[in-house]
Amino acid sequence: MSQISSLTHAISINPTTGEQVGHYPFESESALQAALARAAAGFRVWRQTPVAQRAQRLVALAQVLRDNAATMANMITVEMGKPIAQARGEIEKCAQLCEWYAEHGPAMLTAEPTLVEGGKARIEYRALGPILAVMPWNFPIWQVLRGAVPALIAGNTYVLKHAPNVMGSAYLLLDAIKRANFPHGVFEVINVTPEGVSTAIADPRIAAVTLTGSVRAGMAIGAQAGAALKKCVLELGGSDPFIVLNDADLDEAVKAAVIGRYQNTGQVCAAAKRLIVEQGIVQEFTRKFVEATGKLVVGDPLAADTYIGPMARFDLRDELDQQVRDTLAEGATLLMGGNKAEGPGNFYEPTVFGDVTDQMTSFKQELFGPVASIITARDAAHALQLANDSEFGLASTLYTANVELAQQMAGELETGGVFINGYCASDPRVTFGGVKKSGFGRELSHFGVREFCNAQTVWLDRR
Repeated sequence: MSQISSLTHAISINPTTGEQVGHYPFESESALQAALARAAAGFRVWRQTPVAQRAQRLVALAQVLRDNAATMANMITVEMGKPIAQARGEIEKCAQLCEWYAEHGPAMLTAEPTLVEGGKARIEYRALGPILAVMPWNFPIWQVLRGAVPALIAGNTYVLKHAPNVMGSAYLLLDAIKRANFPHGVFEVINVTPEGVSTAIADPRIAAVTLTGSVRAGMAIGAQAGAALKKCVLELGGSDPFIVLNDADLDEAVKAAVIGRYQNTGQVCAAAKRLIVEQGIVQEFTRKFVEATGKLVVGDPLAADTYIGPMARFDLRDELDQQVRDTLAEGATLLMGGNKAEGPGNFYEPTVFGDVTDQMTSFKQELFGPVASIITARDAAHALQLANDSEFGLASTLYTANVELAQQMAGELETGGVFINGYCASDPRVTFGGVKKSGFGRELSHFGVREFCNAQTVWLDRR
């Protein structure tokens, strides 16, 4: 047992072995104040830097990420168990994100004309200042840069408070930012306790707050940001519906459902958690889905062919296992899996439930791990009703050959994103975010750039 206390240190545990791989002492009040001072000073420089030069730094960062992809991917895998092939893909996706915003971001900040006669009024987009970002462990680099890159191209600075179990990844990202020659203070990492987060939110140098995490964390951070009269963006949990209608291409739907549910060992906010299948094909879909899930390689996440690794944290595996027990007690049919795997690692068997109803735990709650629930819908209208019967509203997927019907249903789905005949993914070209208890505000596309901007009206000679 380690002598390092989680009360004084951020501790990283390798979920494959259960061994401690890193510990990072929480920073003092003076260190936090120094970081906030650097971010404020950096903002004064960065916001005056021409946007074309800000874009050049993003291009440089993309190259640094690629040059160090092996090291960064290995750190992700060791710290939170992501299969190495997926970890490498995460780094490449981040590099492409930087390049995309370097190319398209400057145009998103161009002054917009208005309907005022004579072109005498326009809207200018001005950076707000240092942004505090409280980020999760499941995508240790992508999740950070998904919010940071749009904010940085706009001229804001970024103060990252990362999850305690992935601080090694946080510091590697900080090093990459430095290697890309961003000005001093543009990107800061603070390793602080929840009390330190509260101090930062209340500090007048922090202009706004963004969080990706649980509903409970969102309520706490959102309340503190509101008390400080600061804008916040919250990307919280999800229990995303994956609807399959009778006329769908069944093989394609199954393939997408397996990826959508088990990627990153099922630890994705926008994963396909509730598979809502029309009754005419539910038996065949279930057979194919279970068969495909059974072929997924579970094991050492450093092995190239592994698709499902260990869950990131032991406490979360215990929580997932209890949700599985509760769902079984409520009458669901266990089609495969359903147990913690034996051995020292934090593995959970890929699990599939059948005969799930809207009163069961796996329907009502978010299951953040490799567990899929199959629900039978009488028809398309019932599928829509089941999909919306959730406190979450992050994303949804719909497979059908009737595209016109799908587009009609999309208008009624209470989610931030709808993916027709393709599984959910975040992409810089389109916005990402949720409704209901999945949060509010948007990341990516031009929305992500402008979320932390002052949309300033400039009106010349108004008489």
